[in-house]
Amino acid sequence: MNTLDISNRHGTTLIELLIAVVLTGIITLAIMKTYETQHENYLVQDDVTTMQQGARASIDELTRQVRMAGHHLPLGMDPIEAHNTDPDTITIVYHGNNCETYLSEPMPQPSAELKCGSDISCFEENQWVYIWEPDSAKGEWFQISEVQVASGHLQHRFKPKELSRVYGANSIILALNRVKFFIDNTTYPDNPRLMTQMGGDDPEPYADHAIDLQFQYRLANGNVVDSPLVVSDVREVLMSVSVESTLAQLPERQGGRPDDVPKMRTYATSVNVRNIGI
Repeated sequence: MNTLDISNRHGTTLIELLIAVVLTGIITLAIMKTYETQHENYLVQDDVTTMQQGARASIDELTRQVRMAGHHLPLGMDPIEAHNTDPDTITIVYHGNNCETYLSEPMPQPSAELKCGSDISCFEENQWVYIWEPDSAKGEWFQISEVQVASGHLQHRFKPKELSRVYGANSIILALNRVKFFIDNTTYPDNPRLMTQMGGDDPEPYADHAIDLQFQYRLANGNVVDSPLVVSDVREVLMSVSVESTLAQLPERQGGRPDDVPKMRTYATSVNVRNIGI
C-alpha cells in the first residue's frame, strides 16, 4: 500500500482568515460610502428641486392674483392692502367671475333677508360677498348662509348675523375675490409656510418652508415705496419669495446641510397692475 504524501497540503491559517475579513470589511465600507454619497446627492438634488418648485409656484400665484387687483371694484374700495411687516403681507381684491345682483327692495332692518332683483344662481352657500350702496358709497363683507334661487332671496344667518346697517334698493351684491398672502412662522417654527386666506375663511398653507415675502410698489411718479399711502397711485408691484432647504430638519443630518449646497432660493418678479389708476 502506498503512503499518501500530504506534506504539501495544508488548511487555511488564522492569518489568512483575518486578511480575508479585513479585505471584506474594506470593500463593504467602500460600497456603503459610495451609497451614502449617492444618497446624499439625491437628497440634495431633490431638495433643490423642491425649493425651486415651491418658490416658482408661489411667485406665479402671486403674479396671477396681483394682475387682477382692482378689476371691477365698487368706488372707493382699495384693490390692495399693503403691510410692510417683514415678512410682508398683501391683500388683493378684485371681481373675477361677474357674479353679482342687486336689491329689489330696501332692507327693513339689518337682519332682514336680501331680496334680489336678478338671477342669483351663481352665488353659493358659505360664500363671502360684498354689499355696496351706490348712493352712500358704503359697503361691507358678509357670508351667505342660504341661496334661495326660486324666490331670489339671499340669507345671512351666520353670527354675527346682522349687517351693520340697512341697505336700500339697488344696492349691489358682488361676489368679489379677497385674497391675503402672508408668512406663518409661528404655528410650526421648523416649517414656516406661505399662507393664503380667501375672504373670511381660515388661512390655508400654499407652500412649505417659505421664510420670506417682500413687496415694493412703484408709483405713478416713479418712486418705489414699501407701503403706498394712496393705492390708486400704484402702477407696478415688485415681489420676491424665499424658500429654505428642508434637509436641515432630517434627523440623519446632525450637522445640517454642507456649506457648498444652497440653503435658500429666492424668486423675484414685478407685475404691472392694469386695473388701478385707470
